[in-house]
Amino acid sequence: FGRGLDGTRRAIEHLGYVQIDTLSVVERAHHHVLWARVPGYTHGHLNQLIRERHAFEYWFHAASYLPMRDYRFALPRMNGIRRGETRYFAGIDDRLMREILARVRGEGALRVRDLGADRGSVKGSWWNWGPGKRALDKLFMQGDLMVSERNGMEKVYDLAERILPPGIDSRNPSLHEYAAYLLDGTVRAHGLVTWKQVLHLRPGKPLQDAMREILAERIAAGRLAPVCDMGLPDTYVDAAALDRPTPSARKSVLLLSPFDNLVIHRERLNALFGFDFRLECYVPATRRMFGYFCLPILYGDRFVGRIDCKAHRIEKRFEVVSLHMEDRRAGREVPGPLLQQAIEQLASFNGCDCVSGGCL
Repeated sequence: FGRGLDGTRRAIEHLGYVQIDTLSVVERAHHHVLWARVPGYTHGHLNQLIRERHAFEYWFHAASYLPMRDYRFALPRMNGIRRGETRYFAGIDDRLMREILARVRGEGALRVRDLGADRGSVKGSWWNWGPGKRALDKLFMQGDLMVSERNGMEKVYDLAERILPPGIDSRNPSLHEYAAYLLDGTVRAHGLVTWKQVLHLRPGKPLQDAMREILAERIAAGRLAPVCDMGLPDTYVDAAALDRPTPSARKSVLLLSPFDNLVIHRERLNALFGFDFRLECYVPATRRMFGYFCLPILYGDRFVGRIDCKAHRIEKRFEVVSLHMEDRRAGREVPGPLLQQAIEQLASFNGCDCVSGGCL
């Protein structure tokens, strides 16, 4: 993708989305995913891309950074929430939403914490934090407001008309166009895709029917080929990729985010790489097999293990809680210095200048 800001923009455009996550055991997913791919990536690049109108925040299958060129494909969800066709917060008063919009229009961008400023903090008032936050979220989800920047996890909201670039395509896509967007973007990012992957968290028979139609068109045109493998049902591959020589995998070690685009579709990950990965921070401690926040370890083109880490930022100490290799062979093949280097690089990205852990 290149380096720095341009590399970050190209990475987002290639991947189609980068998931935002609130967990901060190690660096948050949106930064971790891009840092793993783009030399010279810094935390300020995402805000800069929003300011330069190359990216925007909205919902993909989760809260994400998206390429600005794909803005029109966020419109079906925005319009569905506006019309009440898509389930969202109930009981949000339209009068409160109009008041927030008027305040943003007259006073400029605001944060959730600004809702109570100079409005009183009496429980039950219009500007009480709870109702105000829900109204603000709905204005964002229906497209009236957009995020103009983030400071950590705090979002700053402004009118969409002030953030969108001139001449942005705002035509609502047809169901056929939307299905093509989902399929083509997933193929571009992954090369080999599964039916469940392209429709992840997008239910409904109309969309399924449109996706089947698009798949048939792509196969008939020779752009996609079905994979004939009983272990990979409903799987399709970029036909052009089959004609290219397979590059040899670079023998480096990468510690990936649990929310990385490569690993987020767990069934696909297991089917292709034989790597059964689960994030166990949502599992009771007594039922965890590997650790609270394990990161997948990629060595070359194989997933060889997982490492449970925690960044103690105040102490500037990066703790390796546990290390689990997939098997003895992987433990023997992965050079210790490469693994140590990967840990130290991630520690540095987390603002830590020392690494601790009994497994090292």
